[in-house]
Amino acid sequence: MSGPLHGVRVLDLTTVVMGPYATQILADFGADVVKVEPPGGDVMRYAWPFRHPGMGHIFLNANRNKRSIVLDLKQQLAREACLALAKRADVLVYNIRPQAMARLKLGYEEVRAANAKIIYVGCFGYSQRGPYAAKAAYDDLIQGAAGIPALLKMQGAETPRYAPIIVADRSVGQQVASAVSAALYYREKSGKGQRVDVPMFEHLLQIVLGEHLGGYTFEPQVGEPGYARMLAPDRRPYQSKDGYVCALIYNDKQWKAFFQVIGRPEMFSTKEYATLEARSRNYAGAYAFVADEMKQRTTAEWLEALEGADIPVQRMNSLADIVADPHLAATGFFRTVEHPSEGAIRSMAVPSEWSESAPEYRRHAPRLGEHTREVLREAGYTKDKIERLISSGAAGEPAGGDVS
Repeated sequence: MSGPLHGVRVLDLTTVVMGPYATQILADFGADVVKVEPPGGDVMRYAWPFRHPGMGHIFLNANRNKRSIVLDLKQQLAREACLALAKRADVLVYNIRPQAMARLKLGYEEVRAANAKIIYVGCFGYSQRGPYAAKAAYDDLIQGAAGIPALLKMQGAETPRYAPIIVADRSVGQQVASAVSAALYYREKSGKGQRVDVPMFEHLLQIVLGEHLGGYTFEPQVGEPGYARMLAPDRRPYQSKDGYVCALIYNDKQWKAFFQVIGRPEMFSTKEYATLEARSRNYAGAYAFVADEMKQRTTAEWLEALEGADIPVQRMNSLADIVADPHLAATGFFRTVEHPSEGAIRSMAVPSEWSESAPEYRRHAPRLGEHTREVLREAGYTKDKIERLISSGAAGEPAGGDVS
């Protein structure tokens, strides 16, 4: 047994980042994930940098532990093959609009007719119960709809900006993996499959409004929306004499210790700093005060002083610093693996540690259509039927043919 989801079969009809990230989590946990790709492949195969076209860095980091099959789902023969795969799958995950799945005749009712116990999971822009149901959605658009660029502007950015990470896609991917696990558990108890929708907009709002609903939490309204600590202009890495320091002085014990460190213990007794409530009414002023103090010492001096006072502190890492981080080296977070077509690549560890059923790196991110023949054979297709499917263009395989 390899991983807690060993034995679970997942039919992965996803592309780009959100869905592939979700299904990679399931694959890391041991599920057998079959990635169905169009003839041109997942678009993220072509995001630079790459050593060879079709094996881009983002694709490699969102598709390990999967098998790839090429099916042109606009063709009837390919649709029939997809339903044959669905018949033996436990889970189907897709991330195009439900309306597009319906046009492909792969909606929930059609798939359920082939497999009544399947868990049919869609991740897409908006709940299907509202007026935005059919709107296209990408990470940038959902960040904007959820208010993230506006919040960054409120905090002091010169103009509204998107967060420089694919925050909607990846957080939704985590939610999809959680939903699949919960639905599998429910099916174990009830014997019933079901449809699960995970809309990006509503999901990201749970994250954004968890802090920023603020005064709108109460009816009638009490205070303004927005969490003042998060929006304080000086809530950012503090500039030191020679760099930047990330420090969080939060509770009473830490503020008292900080004032001791800077030689001004009497400040903890003032009305502005004596209690959490007082500080929460003056976050902007508190952060501005700390920002001025941090300019008085070097980064190394602050790390020593704040760690000695048991105040949370960390260096500000660049991406290069992260790759060279000694903690990550000690824990084996980065692992160099040999990919059959791409050579040595750096792979990230599963970010959880298990005493039993530990997830592991079992398969490289696949070449386009690398497992087409293998997967179709498992679905009961004969050699002749596979040949007809490939020769018709409804299915595809890598240049050079079958390697299985």
